Amino acid sequence: MRSCLYECRITHHRFAPKAHGFAYRIFLFALDLDELEGLPRQLRLFSVNRPNLYSLRENDYLPTGEPLHQPSEKGSGRYLLNHSGNLTSNVPTPSLKMRVVAYLAERGVDLEGGRVLLATLPRIFGYGFNPVSFYFCYDRAGEPVAALAEVTNTFREMKPYYLGPESRGTTAAGTSFHRRTPKDFYVSPYSDVDVAFDFRLRPPGDRLAAQIDDYSGAARTLTSGLSGERRELTGARLAWWTVKYPLLTLRVIFLIHWHALLLKLKRLPWFAKAARAGDQRDLYRPHASIAQPVEMP
Repeated sequence: MRSCLYECRITHHRFAPKAHGFAYRIFLFALDLDELEGLPRQLRLFSVNRPNLYSLRENDYLPTGEPLHQPSEKGSGRYLLNHSGNLTSNVPTPSLKMRVVAYLAERGVDLEGGRVLLATLPRIFGYGFNPVSFYFCYDRAGEPVAALAEVTNTFREMKPYYLGPESRGTTAAGTSFHRRTPKDFYVSPYSDVDVAFDFRLRPPGDRLAAQIDDYSGAARTLTSGLSGERRELTGARLAWWTVKYPLLTLRVIFLIHWHALLLKLKRLPWFAKAARAGDQRDLYRPHASIAQPVEMP
């Protein structure tokens, strides 16, 4: 089994306009998308597209069949159409692996015969929320060729950030992906959309490591990091970690709102989502505050 678990430490530190930081422990699933069908037969507490204590819903991820809000490139929105050319919900949705392969193929990366490892939290007791999920993509020779960081905000909007072969490099720790790109996405009322995300992702092995920084010009204003040790994915460990990390997805969303309250008490500048609607682009499932009628290409 290539799928596994990572027991991780999350760190978050804001440098400006006022210092604020925290650290806590979580665990993540690292799921080989080719193994999804067989995993429920080995793990009584885990299901795919069905209710369970842990349930991965493929439609919770990379919804490339849905309208893309304010695409930067003409024709880059993706729609599911019926034969009359109208939007429809009756067209079968491709599997998550197929959507990742197609997404990368549009960007010139061939994943046929390769594999995709998704680092994420599935739904727990039916509730799911991931501030960020990571896709690590390998070619048929087993070499890491690309990565995606899929960021989700508390409005349930989703935006994938692509780190392709041009972002791949080698460090003392091995292969890594690095890209700095405009955020153009509303993540927090205390971080404007007009900044840049700086991603540093290392393909997982014995360890999982990722870092995402915010930059305003040349100044780093915020850093978030994740690192953890690999653990075997077994039913016994899932049962134990259910007790060790109870209601983890609910805890994640609670901590987000708790620290937002602390920032408010520190009187940090607050940015309204609708105030920068035009600068929020290339995202899926736009909130009503910025959504506009869908125009067919």
